Amino acid sequence: MDLLKTLLSVWLVLVVVIVSKSFIRVLDKAVEGRVSTDTLFSILTLQTLSISTDLLPAAVFMALLMVLGRMYQDQEMSVVASAGGGCGTVYRAVFLLVLPVTVLATYLYVDAAPRAEAEMAKLMRQDADSADLRGIAAGKFNEYSQGDLVFYVEDISDDNVMHKVFVQSRQSGVFATINSQTARMQELPGGRYMVFQEGERVQGQPGNLDYQIEQFSEYAIRVENRVSAVNYKQIAMPFIELLYAGSLKDLAEVQRRLSGPLTVLLFAFIAVPLAQVSPRGGVYGNILVGFLIYFSHGNLLRVTQLWVGQGQVPVWFGGVSVNLALLLVGLFLLARLQSWRWVKNRLDARFASWTF
Repeated sequence: MDLLKTLLSVWLVLVVVIVSKSFIRVLDKAVEGRVSTDTLFSILTLQTLSISTDLLPAAVFMALLMVLGRMYQDQEMSVVASAGGGCGTVYRAVFLLVLPVTVLATYLYVDAAPRAEAEMAKLMRQDADSADLRGIAAGKFNEYSQGDLVFYVEDISDDNVMHKVFVQSRQSGVFATINSQTARMQELPGGRYMVFQEGERVQGQPGNLDYQIEQFSEYAIRVENRVSAVNYKQIAMPFIELLYAGSLKDLAEVQRRLSGPLTVLLFAFIAVPLAQVSPRGGVYGNILVGFLIYFSHGNLLRVTQLWVGQGQVPVWFGGVSVNLALLLVGLFLLARLQSWRWVKNRLDARFASWTF
């Protein structure tokens, strides 16, 4: 129970810190009009799920180091040893929690996080397609479509009616301006329209004298909703599609997703002997070493994933080499914990039983 509470606390702290920085970037996009306020919370929720998935192995590793380090410091491990329990006893207790967490990590890495990334990409694309008329503010010029569309609204009433409206648009070198007393957005048959009332429309090409001037009591412009295809990156593709696609970049993404749950198991295997390496270092004496192992492992995974995607190394090498190196580090730490004499005696006993 202590390990579970520590894991949840560490995981929550890591997610809050990283999501806070990510939220600032999303908020900047919302201020610029690239993300609507309606989808801001949805994007933040999906991004939290994706970030939580990436931070789960780190949370498991840190929680184990903290709890086991405290147990070594408080001599609780000595009590376990005096009662006849060894590393096997500790590992059984640890993996009672780690195995369900590994199942959760598998679901998050393989299914939940990619679907969250795909939904985020879809929402961001929809916001980009509908960004032209978002964020019209009273009392200032609002520029859209890289300057091809300019709005000025003197006032916006509580019923969302715009007063004293000026619009300038440019299309294929032809300019048009609209001045109207009021304007409002309205759903009409055929789509969404901006309806201007009591105004004047002027259209022509600068430098020519063939301007068209029209007076109107009501004039409607259809607001085009651009619909563009969403190009999902590998990180957002379903797992089955990645396997069937079979390109090197797709296989590198498969490698990354499968390495996540495997990393949880390997970190749990390493944490038991690592927590005892420096008994006088305090409860958190080995967290610094744990950080070094975590960041080194993560960077090497990203490098091998890049190499696999570029075809510089075989696919099997990228999926096995880094995790195998982490396993060897764990075996070294475990042998050091048990003492090298114990390892030698076990190997001698094993080789002595072999017959040739």
